[in-house]
Amino acid sequence: MHRLTVMLLASALPFAAVAQEAASEATRAAQAEIAARLPLNDPRDEANVMRGKIAEIPGGVILGKDGKTVWDRRPYDFLNNSKTPDTVNPSLWRQARLNAVHGLFEVVPGKIWQLRGYDISVMTIIRGKSGWIVVDPLLSEEAAAAGWKLFADTVEAKSGTLPIKAVIFSHSHSDHFGGVGGVVTPEQVKKDRIRIIAPHGFSEEATSENVLAGGAMGRRALYMFGSILPPGPAGQVDTGLGPKLSSGTIGYMEPTETVGEKGGALTIDGLVFEFLDAGGTEAPSEFVFYIPAYKALHTTEVVTHNLHNVLTLRGAQVRDALRWSKVIDAALLKWGGKADVVMASHHWPTWGVSEVSELLSNQRDAYRYVHDRTLFLANRGSTLHELADATPEAPVQGKDFSTRGYYGTLNHDMKATYQRYFGWWDGNPANFNPLPPEASAPKYVALAGGADKLLAAGRKAIEAGDYRWAAELLNKLVFAQPDNKEARAALASAYDQLGYQAESGAWRNYYLAGAASLRGNAVESTSGNGQSRSFVRAIPTAVFFDALATRFDAAKGAALNGTFQFVLPDSKEAVSVVVRGGVEFPRYGVTDAAPTATITIDRATLDDVMLGQAQFPALMQSGAIRIDGDRMAFLSWFALHPPADPRFNIVVP
Repeated sequence: MHRLTVMLLASALPFAAVAQEAASEATRAAQAEIAARLPLNDPRDEANVMRGKIAEIPGGVILGKDGKTVWDRRPYDFLNNSKTPDTVNPSLWRQARLNAVHGLFEVVPGKIWQLRGYDISVMTIIRGKSGWIVVDPLLSEEAAAAGWKLFADTVEAKSGTLPIKAVIFSHSHSDHFGGVGGVVTPEQVKKDRIRIIAPHGFSEEATSENVLAGGAMGRRALYMFGSILPPGPAGQVDTGLGPKLSSGTIGYMEPTETVGEKGGALTIDGLVFEFLDAGGTEAPSEFVFYIPAYKALHTTEVVTHNLHNVLTLRGAQVRDALRWSKVIDAALLKWGGKADVVMASHHWPTWGVSEVSELLSNQRDAYRYVHDRTLFLANRGSTLHELADATPEAPVQGKDFSTRGYYGTLNHDMKATYQRYFGWWDGNPANFNPLPPEASAPKYVALAGGADKLLAAGRKAIEAGDYRWAAELLNKLVFAQPDNKEARAALASAYDQLGYQAESGAWRNYYLAGAASLRGNAVESTSGNGQSRSFVRAIPTAVFFDALATRFDAAKGAALNGTFQFVLPDSKEAVSVVVRGGVEFPRYGVTDAAPTATITIDRATLDDVMLGQAQFPALMQSGAIRIDGDRMAFLSWFALHPPADPRFNIVVP
């Protein structure tokens, strides 16, 4: 039962030397093509990014209490150059420069402020009748505390110190609630009756999303967010959604109240908020809200300045592009023509009644295009890869940068929508049960006439600028011969150029991280954001045991039969784990009449285990765990939960 983690990984790591190649002639031509067809010099976003800036943290440097760096924008000074390097898509370069602007910004004079550029997300502070209302206090406590200090030193120094009256969690992703402990303490919440407001279903979704599949999600997140890449024109420049992830402590506080699925109005510190449920769009638990007194609309992560992920590269449940478009349209109908400013949990605000309505309309159309074009083509026989490859960008994407694929992409979102309706299979029986890559790769090499011929074909494709085909060919060779240095180097070259050309920050990071891994330049670290006790304590006990069951070694435990009863005195919970036929099935809240063994352990002690602060053998020796019944059967069962190596291979077998 060793540590469970939410793998949102560190971005402040030491980096190895890089050996990426220069942009090829084909890449330079692709960069020139997109630069020529997009209005990259449109000044409106830059004006909005800078509007209302009143202060900043010098150098964008945030340190934790232990002196370790949580956030540092100095390595990204290369983004100060207005000239786009050949190794970065010009459209992504524009987005990265906008995201790089950091500081405290006044959104509505004397009423609303935002802290941007100190995490991947944005923290909003709203003036109530008698105090402050904080919305989405970032991912880490250290970043949130530094942002709040900047606000207090700048705004409160002039207007006077006021209490925090409420904290709003807009949705269930940890980059929007994990820093709450840097703004308020549990003691303050209790003593001052601070309201913690979230959408319905928040608690379960916030604490369980990454627990069951956290290992694989975390591994892929390293690639998606570029955490194993150095910053630079040939490395990590941005995620598209924001600069990067902060690397501090993720916390949690239980909401004191939730907004139901019908939305409705709440008065918070004398200020009326109108809520619209958005669950099932970007997050399972989410809302957007409007403040009539300030004519301000907060669109959370439903409307941001990019096309979002319908299926994120790190992995998640597929989202609903159709519902996404309908929620945006509902907001447009309800508040379009009223809202004078729209702000979100990422990026910068947009001002002006007509501009707000245009942003909502264009975002709605982008998600509807994703959904409807997918089904239009699927219903005419196009398969997952065919329909995505054949579809041009939506007309709106050529004129509105907020709809461009800086994070999600039209290509990937259409594939995700196809998956939502039809699953992973394209309907062709040849693809129903294909050989796994390690089994098929040697056969492809043999069919090509040997490794040298396949390598030559891959290199020829690279010379022709056909990098997708080169990657497909060379990946077969690498999986057949993972120690073939020439094959690895050639595949890395193809990934370099695909990364350089990518408009999506996530796609770029994944390609370049793959190249770095092939070259041995990736910084492979298991360190990540540290979860606070408050976060781990909030993980439902049932989820903990479900996650434990995913680690059961069915092959070795096929002959084991038994029932292991867990009793947690401090939380007054019980879980009965039934083991038979290679399956482990936890029954939460069930007490077995004749268990093989009964294990009495406090939930707080389980938290210690999850935090890595205690190990089962030592706990058993100390008496912190009591085992009644067949002790050896329990030990045998417990030994069948080996830890997984979080550094498993991605781009090689």
